[in-house]
Amino acid sequence: MDDRVREHIRVAGVVQGVGFRPFVYTLARELGLTGFVGNDVHGVFVFAEGPPSLLARFRTALSEQAPPLAVVDEVTATAVEPRGDETFEIALSDSSGQRATLVSADSATCVDCLAELGDPGDRRYRYPFLNCTNCGPRFTIVTDVPYDRPLTTMARFEMCADCAAEYHDPADRRFHAQPVCCPACGPELRLTDSTGTVLPGDPLDRTVAALRDGGIVALKGLGGYHLAVDAANPDAAATLRKRKHREEKPFAVMAPDTAWARALCEVDEHERELLESRRRPIVLLDRHADASVAEAVAPGNRQLGIMLPYTPLHHLLLAATGPLVLTSANLSDEPIAYRDAAARERLAEIADVFLCHDRGIHMRTDDSVVRSFEGRELSVRRSRGRAPEPVRLRRELPRPVLACGAELKNTFCVAKGANAFVSHHIGDLENYETLRSFTEGIEHFERLFDIAPDVVAHDLHPEYLSTKYAAERENVELVGVQHHHAHIASCLADNGESGPVLGVAFDGLGFGTDGTIWGGEFLLADLADFRRLAHLEQVAMPGGDRAVKQPWRMAVSQLLSCYGTEPPGELGVLRRNEPQLAALTRMCEGGVNAPRTSSAGRLFDAVAAILGLRDAVSYEGQAAIELEQLADREERGHYPVALPASGTLPKSDALPDSDALPDSEALPDSVFIDDGGPPLPVPAGQLVRAVVEELLGGQRGEVIAARFHNGVAELIARLCQRLRDSTGVGEVALSGGVFQNMLLLRRTVDALRRHGFRVLLHSSVPTNDGGICLGQVAIAGERDRRGECSPELG
Repeated sequence: MDDRVREHIRVAGVVQGVGFRPFVYTLARELGLTGFVGNDVHGVFVFAEGPPSLLARFRTALSEQAPPLAVVDEVTATAVEPRGDETFEIALSDSSGQRATLVSADSATCVDCLAELGDPGDRRYRYPFLNCTNCGPRFTIVTDVPYDRPLTTMARFEMCADCAAEYHDPADRRFHAQPVCCPACGPELRLTDSTGTVLPGDPLDRTVAALRDGGIVALKGLGGYHLAVDAANPDAAATLRKRKHREEKPFAVMAPDTAWARALCEVDEHERELLESRRRPIVLLDRHADASVAEAVAPGNRQLGIMLPYTPLHHLLLAATGPLVLTSANLSDEPIAYRDAAARERLAEIADVFLCHDRGIHMRTDDSVVRSFEGRELSVRRSRGRAPEPVRLRRELPRPVLACGAELKNTFCVAKGANAFVSHHIGDLENYETLRSFTEGIEHFERLFDIAPDVVAHDLHPEYLSTKYAAERENVELVGVQHHHAHIASCLADNGESGPVLGVAFDGLGFGTDGTIWGGEFLLADLADFRRLAHLEQVAMPGGDRAVKQPWRMAVSQLLSCYGTEPPGELGVLRRNEPQLAALTRMCEGGVNAPRTSSAGRLFDAVAAILGLRDAVSYEGQAAIELEQLADREERGHYPVALPASGTLPKSDALPDSDALPDSEALPDSVFIDDGGPPLPVPAGQLVRAVVEELLGGQRGEVIAARFHNGVAELIARLCQRLRDSTGVGEVALSGGVFQNMLLLRRTVDALRRHGFRVLLHSSVPTNDGGICLGQVAIAGERDRRGECSPELG
């Protein structure tokens, strides 16, 4: 009696371009199953025939034994009529229908390929473009789906007989590896000058010589060009900084291996895992005092951004040179260069030589940046190695959504079903080139994932270029999302939760619903609604955006707020800027070009300027970073803040946890109805007064900076206690760029936990504005589910 049955099996997730079909083929043959496997626009499909017990083992193994780069979200099976197949084969891909497949991120060179790279007897010995199904380029070379060679930038390279044999051999590691190539048929290196003229000699050897001689090399990588110099050469690092117009912002360093990384920085076990992961991000690490890198690499910084080689070319170079500065190839505020001709034009005044190749980059992608916190990865910049793998939403969206993100550190997100595809890092939307990268990226993601958004979410700020882009989209419903609500919703979505939570959103600025600039916010929030319960007391921001670049302005504003028109004249920040004090005072008092702000970021700027660290900055957040760097990590004292005895707070019973509600239900609307009273203003100026008094009393800056940080953390915890008493909510979500400050984050988390709170932090998306788009998607989806989307902008 024949007990063979046949099943149609679908595998959803990141299952294309990761060796999944050859894995299925090998597994099926080992189990004696017949049928076939193929790619289509939904993922991987399998028709398998055999005994029911073996089919059950087969389905289990599809998830549990998947290839290293695969992410299996779901395996489903449907019984179909047996056909009596005699073998198991790999079918041709089917590109018809609506696309739902996921695309793998680029992955670092695997150990098997590295072994071949260093084997003189291997035909790919020292070949800079070797790869296999377990590693190599993916997202940056894909032009369309399904992921097959004709739909990548490798299409122009016809495989030689040897590569074709590997590609078609199910027993080979390169079976159906789309970028497979070798020296006989693949891309080639070339070293040129800025005109594109090819320089004679071996490109690698000449590049190594140029780096050893202190030269600047424009190096074409996976997602774009980098600028490279010898990290130990002070003249080379200083020259790079001067030519790139990057005065002080730290450069990243690529170390040859983990041993080199440990020679430069403290590396714990989790940080080692991050460094060596297939994603190969830049990991921010505490540097050794005697680290052998030039001072110009990261001037005055306690940390270094370290990454390990992630392409064969990097491995070949670093083996010969030692650590290199490897920073994005651009002028300040421009996106990374990735097309050869444009790179030569834009970098002609920076780079001495260009090490490039003829494999195209379809989508430029910067390096990702991460930190380790309590054995958890905290994303600072989500890009290469992460994009475009999705963040899974707690519930499926009613309709497809595009979220346009923020103005600074922009990322966008397209989403449908339960998948939110957060883009690679775009940057600050302040020039045409970055805006074009933003619009081209959205077009590519919409095409790649076959998403035609019905709902477009955007920030409330009417002058953001991302908001203006949203307004120009046709035949969509627009959802305006308040900036800090998006921060908290992003943290919720990042943790697979829906609230309600007490949301602490601390950042530089965001447009408030009252027309003022917010940035030190305490919210009661879920994925659809929020209420502003409290905020840092507002002060003037004299000069508007100029106050962001000149922290001394915020110092004066805070001092005027604390002391009136007679702040302590002996303060250095006042003496240094005495010629402009009268005009600035009039500005603050009259409210002329001095918008009111509750910004926590500007509070940190003010304290940094008062302590004499920084009157003007050359990059965003520099003053606050230096304030954190100054702080004595051993100091546990803090400056207290007396919270007001009165203030309008919600007076509701304990709120239900929406996670416990059926999907058809939502939190009671009354939770978020304003009872007419204003939010509680928190007198953060008391912290400034304490800083001034201790500074004038002769206290060391290191102690003052630490006590200020600790005071902010205690303020957050004590205020959240009061808010918990009135709302019944015992979970706190921390979001916003200020929480990139690891000292503040550590002290805040500890203080909140001491008071019995459960604390939610970011992980897969940044706490800064790079995570805003995920929050916008989550909010737009929840409002759409409730029928609250509006066709009107804002």
